[in-house]
Amino acid sequence: MEMIYNFQQPLFLLLALLVPILVWLRIKKGKKGNEGYIQYSNTKLLGNIKPNWRIYLNRSLFYLVVISFLLFIIALAGPRSGTSYQEIETRGVDIMLVLDISTSMRALDFEPKNRMETAKDVIARFIDDRPNDRLGLVIFSSGAFTQCPLTLDHALLQDLLSRIKIGMIEDGTAIGNALAVAVARIRESEAKSKIIILLTDGANNRGEITPLDAAKLAADNNIKVHTIGVGKKGLVPYPVDDPVFGKRVVQVEMLVDEDILKEIAKTTGGKYFKAQDSNSLKDIYANINKMEKTVMKPKYYINYKPLYFPFLAGGLLLLLLAVCLELFVIRKIP
Repeated sequence: MEMIYNFQQPLFLLLALLVPILVWLRIKKGKKGNEGYIQYSNTKLLGNIKPNWRIYLNRSLFYLVVISFLLFIIALAGPRSGTSYQEIETRGVDIMLVLDISTSMRALDFEPKNRMETAKDVIARFIDDRPNDRLGLVIFSSGAFTQCPLTLDHALLQDLLSRIKIGMIEDGTAIGNALAVAVARIRESEAKSKIIILLTDGANNRGEITPLDAAKLAADNNIKVHTIGVGKKGLVPYPVDDPVFGKRVVQVEMLVDEDILKEIAKTTGGKYFKAQDSNSLKDIYANINKMEKTVMKPKYYINYKPLYFPFLAGGLLLLLLAVCLELFVIRKIP
């Protein structure tokens, strides 16, 4: 915020150039001796008489009028003070985050946490890094639903993200349905860029909509889809509840369908990423954050307050004072 002082009609200030001319004419007139009112044949008799205070007052009337004239000129020029404000116009990016919550996300290859908790931590950081964008969240396993629609209320989104647990939906991997739900949520957006980030660690095995059909639907609506395949190749540690030995960790092989994720990304103009540990997952979301820039355009506003009244009032008061002095204090003999 900054204070600004200027004139709305500064060309009126050119009238002030008349003031030196008026003063010069007044001085020239005074040198001719035109200030006397009574003519004497012999002025030697008046040599010891000091000028009356009315004489000085009479001489000051002209300057009162000149100052009044200057004040009127300033008032006409429209002095004003302004407070400048800067606003940031954001042409944001609308982003739907799609998160796989199937039981395979319990795998422990993203130590020290499982895949699900690691993904939630990374997504939470990604949300914090996009304060000017609307973000939403879709979760899926055998089916898909919207955990949070597009919103700028990131505190609400973070809260809903933290509540996600494996088992909220029947187990399975319905990638096509999840992508279709995300498209339905973002397709009507008026944002310059519409992005979906799909994270999964499996292969499509449930749902009525195929992943490629959903990808074509996204492409038709100018929605870019970035896909992330989560999980290491080969055997990975996985916790199980054994009725005999209790909770323990076993080695299980889980395969992510990278080919279909690559095809989804290619169809929509997005990119496919492979995350094999927590650090690579962090890097992936950081790269997407850099790729999908939000346009920040500053706008400047100035709220002006007029300041002409004190100058107008001052000019009127001085002019009125000069008139009253001329009429009631200074007596002129014709």
